[in-house]
Amino acid sequence: MTDSAPAMTRRRENTRIRLMDAAAEMFAEVGIDAASVEAICERAGFTRGAFYSNFASKEELFLALCARSAETTIAAVRERVTSIEDRGLDTAGDVMQLVHEVLEATGEDRLDVLLGAETRLQALRNADFAEAYLALNEGLGGSVTQLVRDIAQARGLSLRVPADVATDLLLSVWISTSETALLTRQSPAQARSGLAERLTQVVGLILD
Repeated sequence: MTDSAPAMTRRRENTRIRLMDAAAEMFAEVGIDAASVEAICERAGFTRGAFYSNFASKEELFLALCARSAETTIAAVRERVTSIEDRGLDTAGDVMQLVHEVLEATGEDRLDVLLGAETRLQALRNADFAEAYLALNEGLGGSVTQLVRDIAQARGLSLRVPADVATDLLLSVWISTSETALLTRQSPAQARSGLAERLTQVVGLILD
């Protein structure tokens, strides 16, 4: 008896997920150039045949990872924004805490930071990767920008710069501080504290 179509679809999707998870770890650890298809397959527990039945190339897999990252990150940010808005922006607490809650949704562990750095590096080198990376930034930036506008309006605050510029500053500081925390081997607690301090300083600059 052959497998049903739904069962085959689920198995194929599980294979893709395992390959993508293994590739994400490899790309973060050694970069896309050094991560071979064979090494990815070995880590995922599959053969090259399984790889090529799902992806035409390592580059296609990388783009699929970018798309998955975009969907996951933007969904997490929007969920966090909705949660904050449901609590009531006028009584939700300190402005910095609201912003920090949302930026935490972009991921703060070592793998996320490393994979983000590798994605930016490849985007600088490859036009297809650049398009995927810019799509991620656009979706994430739009969600954070809306939050910045909502907070400012609800609290009667004025922005010294346009909301999208404020978002660019916040995200740039998040990336820079997170990468510095890795470079200097800070503990997770130290990294969170340093990020909160830097974001507080930036918020102080962009809000009247």
